[in-house]
Amino acid sequence: MVVCGLMAMVAAEAQPLLRTHVETGDVEGTPDGTDLAVYKAIPYAAPPVGDLRWKAPQPALPWEGVLKAEDVAKWPPQPEKSYVSYDMMSEDCLYLSVATPAKSVDEGLPVMVFIHGGGFQTEHYGGDLWQSLARKGVVAVSIEYRAGSLGFLAHSELAKESPDGHTGNYGILDQIFALQWVQRNIRNFGGDPAKVTIFGESAGAMSCHILCASPLAKGLFRACISQSGAFMSATNVVNQELAQVLGQMFMSQLQKSSIAEMRQMDAKELTGNGVNFQGCVPIVDGYVIPEPIYNLYEKGNYNDVPVLIMHNSDEGAVSYASVSPEQYEQMMKQLPGQWADSARVYYPGTTDEERLFSLRDLTRDVGFGWGSYAWATLQKQTGRSAVYVAYLAQKSDTTVYAQGNRRGAAHADDMLYLKGAFDKEPLKYPQEKKVSDLMQQYWVNFAKTGGNPNGEGLPLWPVFEEDKETVMQFNNGASLISLPNKERISLIDGFMRYVRQLRQ
Repeated sequence: MVVCGLMAMVAAEAQPLLRTHVETGDVEGTPDGTDLAVYKAIPYAAPPVGDLRWKAPQPALPWEGVLKAEDVAKWPPQPEKSYVSYDMMSEDCLYLSVATPAKSVDEGLPVMVFIHGGGFQTEHYGGDLWQSLARKGVVAVSIEYRAGSLGFLAHSELAKESPDGHTGNYGILDQIFALQWVQRNIRNFGGDPAKVTIFGESAGAMSCHILCASPLAKGLFRACISQSGAFMSATNVVNQELAQVLGQMFMSQLQKSSIAEMRQMDAKELTGNGVNFQGCVPIVDGYVIPEPIYNLYEKGNYNDVPVLIMHNSDEGAVSYASVSPEQYEQMMKQLPGQWADSARVYYPGTTDEERLFSLRDLTRDVGFGWGSYAWATLQKQTGRSAVYVAYLAQKSDTTVYAQGNRRGAAHADDMLYLKGAFDKEPLKYPQEKKVSDLMQQYWVNFAKTGGNPNGEGLPLWPVFEEDKETVMQFNNGASLISLPNKERISLIDGFMRYVRQLRQ
């Protein structure tokens, strides 16, 4: 009888933490296997509806009883796609998920907070709840934020309403508000608020970079991982004045005369298919983003935390299936003459295959490679924290949404490796499984240590040095290479300097 009692006690102690308390009430999760508790939808802010549309996020409302967080929340309003319809969306979207391996609230585990991509217009925090990473000993959080015009509309009327006199960037303010919620509540899921790492993909990676630069996010995390995204380009800087002009244009396009009228509109009319909002980009507003982020990094004026920065070898495979001579020429003509001549050398277009691969590579290098390079090199110059650089080059028959004729890893394919998409078919995908295991362990090590991906059984990964083989390439395993596509990146770096000089 004594033995049975002890066994029952051990079994009880081994149960995942399926019920806990947050600042607004008790919450109950669901088991994922026998080792994880998953809370799929906890409100971290009040629904941003009615008069709260286009305002900074406000505290979540308390509830009575126990909130059963067993289903993910609805998607933020956005255009319909084959996999998401309007009945799956709601403006009441400011929720987060927590996946925890903790058995009690006092374990003090490191925390990884994911910010999803989608061009600041689409997608959903529930795409993955990161059980794969949680099983390696971290508390995994995934957060939602407002997208499209609901997240980034700027207007002079809204600036007058705001206590700080600024407008726009509501989606970024949501992310900051969620990280503040994590600081206040994550202990109750077995996490340590002093050990938070943010990570994101695409627009989520750009968001992570913005958070590294924003004074409003100071102290909310100790490390950052970026997957295919940085906010360095001189060509996409939108300041508060321009953002408000774009907001007024949008209002006129909708044939409305005031923000009050726009707050009466259905969210579908503001974000759905066919809606043409030109200002869907984070704004250099002097508040959330004080200056262009490149300038902040030049001055050393940012949240100096360890970073792990990665982009993929065939990012542009999601953009082009084929390229006509006319498309190629149109792209080249967008560049000033001297830059177009050089671009034709590095991105030739004499054959169908050359044109396809050149424009894919140009997309990779301008949209992802150069930004990663600029972030890494500037932080090395002006910061003190460790910088690690990675390059995912694994070619696979499996992809998230790339088109055919791929030569490596397309945009968003990194998500497959981090969420363990190959775990169920390791014999069919042996190289992918190997890369997946390596990436997950490096990422978790980085979070556990607060900025060092290295660990037992892994190839040694040194901090980034531009002229040495310090970039970790994931391709049939992991090995060090020098900076990939360096000559092309140097060309783009020169072009970006030219654009910044024009804007001074």
